[in-house]
Amino acid sequence: MKRRNAVLLGNVLMGLGLVSMIGGVGLTILGHLKDVVLLPGDLAHIPVMGIFVGALVWLVGARIGGRDRVADRYWWIKHSDNGARKCGYRHKHL
Repeated sequence: MKRRNAVLLGNVLMGLGLVSMIGGVGLTILGHLKDVVLLPGDLAHIPVMGIFVGALVWLVGARIGGRDRVADRYWWIKHSDNGARKCGYRHKHL
């Protein structure tokens, strides 16, 4: 798969995961209101499951699109030698 196609597929999957997570949270909140009955009792757990499925799709999209690594633009990562002595954390993989 070409890099451009992988990034596009990753972005689409991340978008679908985000929509699924937001929809699951919204349906869960609506389901807890007194007068609103969206699903019968046996199917009431589906919106909560949608949150977790959305998170899984988001992570798969991030992995395919190449966004699963921590960027070097974060100050703490760039200055890890100075911060390691102060906070007791050392980067063994850098």
